Amino acid sequence: MRSRVLCVLLISGFVLLPGCAHVISKNLRAEADPTLSFSRVLQNPEPFNGKTVVWGGEIVETTNQKDGSTLIEVLERRLDRQGEPDEASPSQGRFLVLSQEYMDPYVYRKGRKVTVAGEILGRKIKPLGQMDYRYPLISIKQIHLWPVYYYAPAPYYPYYPYYYDPWWRPYPWYPWGGYGFGWGFGYRYYHH
Repeated sequence: MRSRVLCVLLISGFVLLPGCAHVISKNLRAEADPTLSFSRVLQNPEPFNGKTVVWGGEIVETTNQKDGSTLIEVLERRLDRQGEPDEASPSQGRFLVLSQEYMDPYVYRKGRKVTVAGEILGRKIKPLGQMDYRYPLISIKQIHLWPVYYYAPAPYYPYYPYYYDPWWRPYPWYPWGGYGFGWGFGYRYYHH
């Protein structure tokens, strides 16, 4: 009995273990400073140039540059244990992610969630509405684009209530057919 329980626990542990793995490699997470929060860097990024961070959030915009690089604007969100941005958590601001490679704006489109490990390059000032916003800028070392889960509503099947007429009989030649005149003499009512 004990061996069966132990076997079930081991198997379930191996099945569930991959689901709990972080999306950023262990080496990059070890390289990142866990005390270096987004809000701390947002105030003044320059002293942290060259430091590795792991941040995530929702893509606001992806822009391809003339030199072939890509700039992704991200609305920061707190990460959970797997590194997935928590949509319910409040955002502390925005940051920019720089990739030296082309990244398709359709794939990395607005609303998609990303987790990025990268090196702080400083800050970049860009217009945001009527103001100039100071974005922390990081260079990608690793990026994870989270899949989109579509929750389709259940199919709608209209229900037409069944109408039952106690006087209706389907065949006029039956002795009780027709409407109330017995022996098939009477008028027929046709349902649509």
